[in-house]
Amino acid sequence: QVQLVESGGGLVQTGGSLRLSCAASGRAFSRDGMGWFRRAPGKERAFVAAINWSGSSTYYADSVKGRFTISGDNAKNMVYLQMSSLKPEDTAVYYCAAKLRYSGSYYSAAAYGDWGQGTQVSVSS
Repeated sequence: QVQLVESGGGLVQTGGSLRLSCAASGRAFSRDGMGWFRRAPGKERAFVAAINWSGSSTYYADSVKGRFTISGDNAKNMVYLQMSSLKPEDTAVYYCAAKLRYSGSYYSAAAYGDWGQGTQVSVSS
């Protein structure tokens, strides 16, 4: 099992930036990679970004391409989500997740076996 703790959320104005962090502990090395998902008020959980364990591949939802950047630091067991040019529609609880090996697409929440508690991101207009 992998324990995940997110941090870095907060309130920001439209056009602003935030950096989310996710600290992983436990059997993090047994996972394929890490991802970020978000749940906006009244909406289902949605994929945001993911990165494989080596960092050689990254994946993004179309809605965040060019604005968000996912990165990782294996030595520290950390994953980051740098968010820029934030919009009100980015308001959501953001969750960090660890992808199970051989579990399918990085874009699918079903492929992830461990989840953090989430951190709130609010973007004011």
